[in-house]
Amino acid sequence: MGYRKLGVKSAHRRAMLRNAATSLLKNGQIDTTEPRAKEIASMTEKMITLGKKGDLAARRSALAFLTEEDVVTKLFDEIAEKYADRNGGYTRIIRLEQRRGDAAQMARIQLV
Repeated sequence: MGYRKLGVKSAHRRAMLRNAATSLLKNGQIDTTEPRAKEIASMTEKMITLGKKGDLAARRSALAFLTEEDVVTKLFDEIAEKYADRNGGYTRIIRLEQRRGDAAQMARIQLV
């Protein structure tokens, strides 16, 4: 299909992506594996687009996906204003060295 399974069941995958997107919006950057980073980028871009809409329905959708209420507030107040004049491309993925334990390709995902 058009998505990555990431080696976990669907409920675990959804929870993992929710937590990672919340952490990315909270901290500005996170280090993870490259396939996960690509999925997180997609979810985060959608959340920032919701933040740019700014209406009540968008805020409720963001609250349903993100795991922390203060991150949603930060998304709608600070992050959405930062990207108000930008049409997509809110994240950047930088490849890092391979992980020592299993040689997985690591990547840093950050907000532009």
